Amino acid sequence: MSNIPAELQYTKEHEWVLKSGEGRFRIGITDYAQGALGDIVYIQLPKTGDAVTAGTVCGEVESTKSVSEIYSPLTGTIVSVNSVLDSAPETINSDPYGAGWIAEIEITDSSQLSSLLSASDYSAITA
Repeated sequence: MSNIPAELQYTKEHEWVLKSGEGRFRIGITDYAQGALGDIVYIQLPKTGDAVTAGTVCGEVESTKSVSEIYSPLTGTIVSVNSVLDSAPETINSDPYGAGWIAEIEITDSSQLSSLLSASDYSAITA
């Protein structure tokens, strides 16, 4: 069974969201997703300053098995990216909810948070 922290929110595409400041949210891929991908060898990060739209592609994760797209869980602007992943993409495998975070998004419309899944809802789709 994968690790699904209760304090996070999730998408059906296996991204997680954590509030990191006023109007700022840290995102990454879930433990379930990294487990399905296998050994991650490369990540294409979004760029700081990029405008992203919820449900659209904002990056890519490449593993020894496949290439998967990363979908933005929120609409806003990328305000920081985890550049550690450029040289150590496998960090996503070892710590998907901590050191393996992907980016931070600043949003202006908090109503979009209601479309995210709770841990129990996400657990139900990965069971």
